[in-house]
Amino acid sequence: MPDLHNTDRLRDFVTAMAALLESKPTEARILHDGTTLLKQLVATDDWLPDAYALARPERYQQYLLHADSAERFSIVSFVWGPGQTTPIHNHTVWGLIGMLRGAEFSQPYKALAGSGLQADGAPHKLLPGMVEAVSPAIGDIHQVRNAVDDSVSISIHVYGANIGGVRRSVFALDGAEKPFISGYSNAVLPNIWDRSIALKNPRQ
Repeated sequence: MPDLHNTDRLRDFVTAMAALLESKPTEARILHDGTTLLKQLVATDDWLPDAYALARPERYQQYLLHADSAERFSIVSFVWGPGQTTPIHNHTVWGLIGMLRGAEFSQPYKALAGSGLQADGAPHKLLPGMVEAVSPAIGDIHQVRNAVDDSVSISIHVYGANIGGVRRSVFALDGAEKPFISGYSNAVLPNIWDRSIALKNPRQ
């Protein structure tokens, strides 16, 4: 099971993302440098607290791990039970998806003028350590599902807003659009700022 003393990995990632955004970079640089940072975070699966890795049978879970005080970015763990999938949806802001545990398929879609949506190539299979980017500038509509039939998969998402409060849309293949606001599955955030834990229990 994950060692909760290693939540300092998440704190280090938060600090690095904040520093990146402080320089007011272009979106292209955010996606490039943010991908490097997120790959470092998901390269090791020993830091996500169990409370934010719980699957539920009724639907996939979206746990908020951190929201920047200026809402410049948010970090979310998505937990997928066997067979669970999202509807086709957009984000409206840049996003990075890093695979932590298990695997998932991401199927991109493109809008066709006056004729709905069409799959944009084959699904992308994300395995642990891999990172994928989305944004209105490079492709923002997709559908995600657990690629593992008999166990839980977990991906770590970073978005350029407080994503649980962003007005977004889900889509039918005929192009019909329905607005939604995702919210979050948790009411309590992990305490990543108690540095005494790491000081009392240094990494070996």
